[in-house]
Amino acid sequence: MVAPERSGGDAVSELEVVRAGVRTTVQDLGRPGFAHLGVPRSGAADAGALRLANRLAGNPPGAAGLEILLGGARLRATRALTLAVTGAPCVVTVGGRPADPGLPLAVPAGALVTIGPATAGLRVYLAAGGGIAVPPVLGSRSTDTLSGLGPDQVRDGDVLPIGPVTARPPGVDLAPYPPPAGELRLRVWLGPRADWFTPSALATLFSAAYRVSHETDRVGARLTGPALTRAIDGELPSEGLVLGAIQVPADGQPLIFLADHPTTGGYPVAGVVDPADIDLLGQARPGTVISFVAAA
Repeated sequence: MVAPERSGGDAVSELEVVRAGVRTTVQDLGRPGFAHLGVPRSGAADAGALRLANRLAGNPPGAAGLEILLGGARLRATRALTLAVTGAPCVVTVGGRPADPGLPLAVPAGALVTIGPATAGLRVYLAAGGGIAVPPVLGSRSTDTLSGLGPDQVRDGDVLPIGPVTARPPGVDLAPYPPPAGELRLRVWLGPRADWFTPSALATLFSAAYRVSHETDRVGARLTGPALTRAIDGELPSEGLVLGAIQVPADGQPLIFLADHPTTGGYPVAGVVDPADIDLLGQARPGTVISFVAAA
């Protein structure tokens, strides 16, 4: 990423990326409204954690922040600013001193901010007062790992521009955010292709325990467990996909689509995870036990 231009001698706030971690991307709340053009929404995998980080930093909910897979990042502020860290629990230090996630953090100019490895969950979120001001694409600053839209993945040595501060951080003692659970119970709306599966397969979907496999990323979470048997053989013409769609490939193992999902697919979708439960999946590590319950 390129540092922003300076004009009129005014200093520009920046975050220098000393260590980016395993896979760090810029994310906001995504770019909805372009699925008909083949562009998925993208955005933070745990949108609630990003919203909270932005609120703590004094930003609007949709400001761009960092999504840091498994933590393990180090950043340096070129000017004094406010940061907030939420999402997967981790140890945070500012200038070598312990700092609290879930609180606005006053970071002096030149201070090194260290985000330790996540002790649970998958994704840590960092918001800076003013938001990360990389150029938007189709109205969003999110990195879409499937289509390649948006800024590149954050790498060591990048310099991230910070926008102007628009509000003060809130006066809070602590903003609690529940740690990721080892077992998830997800609400599901059946359809649109539930009729492609046998009644026993649908009964299995709501009674069996599945686990998140190691094949999980921002595109989707593959599950392992009892296979879901089809009632209809053959191929299904490609049709639209939505966030949370439970697609079932030929092997019968469910795949739940997440933020960077494709906009169309040819395997039948047995149901869709309730949007209110998607953030839970965004923090589900491989091995997490998943069970489904019919949405009421």
